[in-house]
Amino acid sequence: MRQFISEKDFENGILVIDGKNFRYLRNVLRICVGDMISVRIPNGKLLNATVAKTDDSSKKIILQICTTILESLEMTENQPIEKLHEIILFMFVPKPSKFEQIVRQATECGVSKIIPVSAEFSQKGAEKMNFKSERFERIVKEARQQSGSAIDTKVEECISVKKVCEIWQKEQESSKNEKIGCVLYERSEFTVSMKDAFAEKSNSQIKKAALVVGAEGGISPKEIEMLKNAGFIPVHFRTNILRCETAALYGISVMQNLIEN
Repeated sequence: MRQFISEKDFENGILVIDGKNFRYLRNVLRICVGDMISVRIPNGKLLNATVAKTDDSSKKIILQICTTILESLEMTENQPIEKLHEIILFMFVPKPSKFEQIVRQATECGVSKIIPVSAEFSQKGAEKMNFKSERFERIVKEARQQSGSAIDTKVEECISVKKVCEIWQKEQESSKNEKIGCVLYERSEFTVSMKDAFAEKSNSQIKKAALVVGAEGGISPKEIEMLKNAGFIPVHFRTNILRCETAALYGISVMQNLIEN
């Protein structure tokens, strides 16, 4: 069992879990005394611990650290975190319920940054929304708990399409061969498959990838041209018509598969 828990520093090898973390571990995961659990604390370290005591009256769980602290770079499943590629999702803001779903799914997939984008067809007033709120922090935290993701996913402030282009152009100023950016486009003209987009690069060299996904109304031709000029490769999936939340998840999955394989 592995869970991400944002918790205060432990003392003398003891970690006290309370509040919402207690309810999650006790009521959802139903952990009991003697269970083993891995806990990732805010400084990125992974702790192996055993449940020493559960106290339902005070709503606290006592964890006893039982092994040497593992650094966050010592990822399990034979793949250290430094070998995991950084993926950034530039998401044109859809309806709030859909955006929350996208944040949850992207976090579970191990996306490092989710950057909301205000665009021609995005949700009106997106630039004024608070994407750094406790609500999104909670969504990310719960998604990491559920998936066991070691990636510290962040939801950033909303930016414009112009700013997206500036960010990616700056990224490519150094080590261009180590980075790739794709934008999903609903039209087939001037687009390639994701596989062809990756064809000119050695997958072993790619350390950072960016994916741009439109909202319910897609991406305007003017915005596609801007993104293309900034170095993003227009990609078209020859599938059924996908909702924006499905397209984001599908795009992340295809990108990860191409990089890792």
